Amino acid sequence: MTSKQRAYLKGLAMETEPILQIGKSSLTPEFTSSAAEALAARELIKINVLQNCMDDPKDIASVLAERTGSQVVQVIGKKIILYKEGKKEKKRIELPK
Repeated sequence: MTSKQRAYLKGLAMETEPILQIGKSSLTPEFTSSAAEALAARELIKINVLQNCMDDPKDIASVLAERTGSQVVQVIGKKIILYKEGKKEKKRIELPK
């Protein structure tokens, strides 16, 4: 992913609300599967890490990206933005070249 594409995705993510929240149980298999489903449906998701989660958001983002086959766009404070390119027929986001 180029820096121009990353900046474009950051701009899109600024307008969206977090759709998932990670709590004290951190990354469970159920959470990973729900994140994968959300990525398949939306391509770009924002995740909120709650205060009672003791894990580092950057570590959570890298593990979650690895498990879902997505890319970390940005980790800012307690917010994680992930992107996974959709299938050709279901593609929603056109990245700049």
